[in-house]
Amino acid sequence: MKRSSLIFLVAGLTLIGAASAFLVHHQAHQKLGTPGVKVVPVASYDTEGKLIMTNSVDLPEKVLNYTSEIRPITQDTLRWLPKDTTYGQRLYKAPDGFEVALNVVLMGADRTSIHRPEWCLSGVGWAIDPQEVATVPISEPHPYQLEVMKLTASHPWETATGEKGVQRVVFVYWFVADHELTAKPGQRMRWMARDLLLSGVLQRWAYVACAGYCNPGQEDATFSRIKEVIAAAAPQFQLAAGSPTALARNP
Repeated sequence: MKRSSLIFLVAGLTLIGAASAFLVHHQAHQKLGTPGVKVVPVASYDTEGKLIMTNSVDLPEKVLNYTSEIRPITQDTLRWLPKDTTYGQRLYKAPDGFEVALNVVLMGADRTSIHRPEWCLSGVGWAIDPQEVATVPISEPHPYQLEVMKLTASHPWETATGEKGVQRVVFVYWFVADHELTAKPGQRMRWMARDLLLSGVLQRWAYVACAGYCNPGQEDATFSRIKEVIAAAAPQFQLAAGSPTALARNP
């Protein structure tokens, strides 16, 4: 081996060792942050009725004129996510039959609880359209614009008689931690690294998703109804809030 190659190898191994020591030190000394969503002593169960966790995210039972029911955690979700993950899942139903699913995944000490939702949709056969950042006006605890990631996706279906069609879904998500909100996965990762480096605090990020199914051509109307549900529900379970709007600052 040439001397220069050996020098680079030793330098590289030194850097790897230093980085490993740095990570081990921070993992040993890190503190868990405060969740940006309400957690209550209400048990979560899986689809077989087995106890998952004694706590859950406190999603509101009543939103607008919608009724709701708690949804159990699927076996696939439990297989993929860490044991210290906390959940909140409700299905909201309007008097006209329109349904909106609201789900929250809250990480514990294992940060792998949070991941990009696009991976899950693609993995179960949904074809995703280009996504876009949108905003939802929130009125409490003060008026602000909640930034969310909006995506639409398609999935083919076929009836027992052979009739074929396409189902659409409007899927909206964002991330929340203690005093922090973002719709962008990359920004969440940067903020998590920043907080851990500067303060030794591993923020307990939560991933919030709201989704509604529809037929092709009904995406805009579905998104409008999802925004109404988010605007009414978010102040009831979300502790973090965005910066007050100009109107709120200067009444």
